[in-house]
Amino acid sequence: MKPTIAFVVSDIDGTLLTPDKSLTARARAAVEELGRAGVAFSLVSGRPPRAMLDLARELGLSLPFAGFNGGNIVRPDGGLIAAKRLGSAASRLTLELFEAHGLQAWVFADDEWYLRDPAAARVAGEAHAIGFGPTTTPSFEPFIDRIDKIVGVCDDPARLAEAEALARRALGENAAASRSHPFYLDVTHPAAEKGAAVRELCAAAGVELAHTAVIGDMANDVTMFDVAGFSVAMGQSPDTVKARADAVTAANTDEGFARAIEEMVLPRAVAGKSP
Repeated sequence: MKPTIAFVVSDIDGTLLTPDKSLTARARAAVEELGRAGVAFSLVSGRPPRAMLDLARELGLSLPFAGFNGGNIVRPDGGLIAAKRLGSAASRLTLELFEAHGLQAWVFADDEWYLRDPAAARVAGEAHAIGFGPTTTPSFEPFIDRIDKIVGVCDDPARLAEAEALARRALGENAAASRSHPFYLDVTHPAAEKGAAVRELCAAAGVELAHTAVIGDMANDVTMFDVAGFSVAMGQSPDTVKARADAVTAANTDEGFARAIEEMVLPRAVAGKSP
């Protein structure tokens, strides 16, 4: 039996937005149509909350949303509700592992983005994507005890996959490590993962997980696929991610988000409201 959908939680990059980080008119209209159908909507992303606020306002979010893969739960106005941060020991171990494997480290703490080399690869693109630039620092020690997320950046997917496996073994239950992008490895508090975030957002919305649909594209979205009543993977997702979803939509170059809402979610919402 098809689940009745009362709440949708979407990833942002690679899902809601196109590769150039824009929101199409059709995607915006799809979110508006959810509202007219009485279906609540929110966001969960690896982005810092600061980099989600403009989009949240544009979409008129009225419910909390989650940044840092669920490490921060915030109000629609950006006010912090709850934070799960990496411990000092896990942060130091992560930074040592990244350095040993030639990964550039990006550190998010105190509502800022810190790094050592502002001219390194992908920095300019990330600044454009999230809407603010980094702060250069010679050392991450001054804020080692309050880090929300560390990102390992590498243009070699094989080396990044190896680093991910090593990080998971080395960090164990002290942190969560997963790829949010083909070239990014996110390390967060162990409870800062999207499945837990969806649970928290459902509680805030007053909607059961069984009546929640989620949409995402990367490995860090799989934990929310595992808890939601209905899950959709983007068309450009890795096959391993598609295999974990209930359905697959088109790519984010071809209105995949809007199509998922129009063709898969709204029919379930409308069906659920029928007598």
